[in-house]
Amino acid sequence: MSEKVLMKGNEAFAEAAIRSGCRYYFGYPITPQNEVTEYMSRELGKAGGSFVQAESELAAVSMAYGGAVAGGRVFISSSSPGIALMQEGFSFICSTEIPVVILNVSRGGPGVGSIQPGQADYYQATRGGGNGDYHLFVFAPSSIQEAVDMMAKAFQISEEYRNPVMILADGVLGQMMEPVALPDPLPAATTEDISKIKPWALTGTKGERPHNVIRSLYLKPEELEDRIMEIDQKYQKAKKELVRYETIGLEDADVVFVAYGSTARITEEAIDLLSEEGIKAGLIRPISLWPFPYEAFDQIPNNTKAVISVELSRGQMIDDVKIGTNGRFPVSLSSRVGGILITPPEIAADAKKALGVAK
Repeated sequence: MSEKVLMKGNEAFAEAAIRSGCRYYFGYPITPQNEVTEYMSRELGKAGGSFVQAESELAAVSMAYGGAVAGGRVFISSSSPGIALMQEGFSFICSTEIPVVILNVSRGGPGVGSIQPGQADYYQATRGGGNGDYHLFVFAPSSIQEAVDMMAKAFQISEEYRNPVMILADGVLGQMMEPVALPDPLPAATTEDISKIKPWALTGTKGERPHNVIRSLYLKPEELEDRIMEIDQKYQKAKKELVRYETIGLEDADVVFVAYGSTARITEEAIDLLSEEGIKAGLIRPISLWPFPYEAFDQIPNNTKAVISVELSRGQMIDDVKIGTNGRFPVSLSSRVGGILITPPEIAADAKKALGVAK
């Protein structure tokens, strides 16, 4: 681990990917993650990797699919509407069980939206916009350092489970600057390494093994059902092993907030404001958005009066919050949209309203 250096989030994400052994990046420029593409174009070649700017997001995800099928450690990034265009590719990659790490530096609004931060990609990330039964593993950092630390783990999980992993950040984390400690670089896998650690990859038989076949098409219904059930066993395993979350002050909380990413940091300031008024507030911060940490809600005491989902959307994570609370508490939403960041006083005001103490 190096000494801390001041870095913009997007550049830190890219450097962390390179230091995690990534040697293949396929991208297309879109705000607010353009610095990732720019950094990769400049630095990946120095590490012996290959950067390709695709002609579109559709092409980028297809190139990523091909590079990963051949056993490469592949990283792709985009922002909300660009990620939307990649959904069909994600379905194919999940179907064929190919490891890829995806970064979404999300923006506000539907359609083109704005270049400002948002969290309205929650459904897209956790429910999937492609066809069929599949899941991305989705993790949401709340700081640049956490995202950097998360990157190497994302590659490990992706390769262990043979499934894409998405890091869901937002425009705040992508554009802000923070001091970060970068990890020591990991060596890139050689061709010989790939043949050993990824025996399924299309590396060429060299006359030493049977041909590998990677496919998504199964014409016999029974064969396809068996395939889907086999993949589902992996998802059930992930629900037991990959849940990540953080809790703050749940023990005697009058109100409990649920927030992820940069919004969780803003919510912590709201908790301090409420404390000054004698209101005890706690926080559940989901780090894994899929699988979602439903078990964290069992820690909320019975005397809590309200649970509030804090989001930069009109309410998407709130559905998972309601599942987690299982009807034990009233659940409400505190939000801003359109690329406008919610403020600590706004969150505190919503809490007092939910508690019936608003002036």
